[in-house]
Amino acid sequence: MKRDLPVTGPQSRSEMSRVVFVAFRILLLICFLCAQALLQAAAQTPPDDNKPKDDPKKEEAKKEDANNEDAKAKIDDVHKDTPGKAFKPGGTLHIDVDMALVNVTVTDPYNRLVTGLDPDNFRIFEDNIEQEVVTFSAEDVPISIGVIFDFSGSMSNKVGKAREAALQFFKTANPQDEFFLVSFNERAELTSSFTNSVEDLQSRLMLTSPKGRTALLDAIYLGLSQMRGAHNVKRALLILSDGGDNHSRYNESDIKRLVKEADTQLYAIGIFDPLGSRNRTPEELKGPSLLSEVTEMTGGRVFAVERLEELPDIATKIGMELRNQYVLGYRPSNKAHDARWRKVKIKLRAPRGLPPLSVFSKMGYYAPSH
Repeated sequence: MKRDLPVTGPQSRSEMSRVVFVAFRILLLICFLCAQALLQAAAQTPPDDNKPKDDPKKEEAKKEDANNEDAKAKIDDVHKDTPGKAFKPGGTLHIDVDMALVNVTVTDPYNRLVTGLDPDNFRIFEDNIEQEVVTFSAEDVPISIGVIFDFSGSMSNKVGKAREAALQFFKTANPQDEFFLVSFNERAELTSSFTNSVEDLQSRLMLTSPKGRTALLDAIYLGLSQMRGAHNVKRALLILSDGGDNHSRYNESDIKRLVKEADTQLYAIGIFDPLGSRNRTPEELKGPSLLSEVTEMTGGRVFAVERLEELPDIATKIGMELRNQYVLGYRPSNKAHDARWRKVKIKLRAPRGLPPLSVFSKMGYYAPSH
C-alpha cells in the first residue's frame, strides 16, 4: 500500500522566505526607533564643554572643609565622654602678657575695709601717665601664702600668742588656698613646703622653741624664693616678728630689690616692745621701719602690736583684707620691654557722702626685658 508524503517543494520554501523577510523588517524598525530615542536624549543633554567649571580654590576649600569635618568627627568620637577641665580663678594660666594687674585695698578713717566700689571710682597712673582700666574684679580668689615665723630668742615671751595668731590666720583660709611655713632664728629654714593641710602647719608650729639670734632678712629671701613654686596667681607673705635683724647674710638692699621683682604682697605683724623698754636692742629699734618699708612697697602693710592679746584679731583682719581686695588690670601705654622700674599710683574718685579714704597698692613693677 502506498502513502502520500507531504509536499516540500518550492511553494513551502517561498512562504518561509516571506516570514523571515517580515521578521527582519520588524527588527529593523525596532532598531531604528531605539536609535532615534537615543539621539533625542543625547540632544537634550548639554555637552561637557558647556558645564560651569569648578573654581580650583573652591574645590580645595571644599576638600579642606571635608577634612576638617572628618577630623572633628574623629575627635568627637574619641573624647565625647571625657569631662572638660574647668579653669579655676587664680590658676596659673596667663592670657595677656602685656596686662598689668594691681591689688588694691581701700580703708576708711577707722581702718575698716571699704567694699562695693566700681571701676569708675579708680584711676591708675604709670610714671605719672593715666592708664585705662580694662579689667576689674573684687572676687575672693585662691591665694598662695607663706608664713614667716620668728623663733629667735627675742620672741621668747611672745611666741605663745604669735602661734595663736598664726592659727587664727589659717582659719580664714579657703579650701583652694595653699600655705608654706618658714621658721627662723639665726638660720632660716623651710619648715613646711606648700600644703593645703592647715593641721599639718599647726603641728609644725608647736615643734619649735625660740632661741638664738635673728635672721629676718634671710627668712624673707627664702620665702620669696619658695613663692616661685606657687600654683595661684595671687600671692602673699605674712611675717610674724619683732622686726629686729642681727644675723642675716642678705642686707636690706638685697631684700628690697627682690621684693620689687616679686609679684607678692607682704604683710607683717610687728610684735614690738614698748618704746621705753630697756631691753630693746638697736636692731629691734630699727625693726618697725624695716618692716614698714618692705611691706608698703608691695601694697601690704605692718600691723603693730604692743598688747599680745591683740594678735589673733589682727591676724584675722589681715586674712579678711586679702579676701576683700580690688584687682585692677590695664595695658601700659609704654610698650618698651626695657626691664626698667615703672612707678604705679592709684587714685580714688570716692563716691559722694563717703569720708576720706586710704588706698594701699604696690608702688611699681619692673617692665619685662623681652
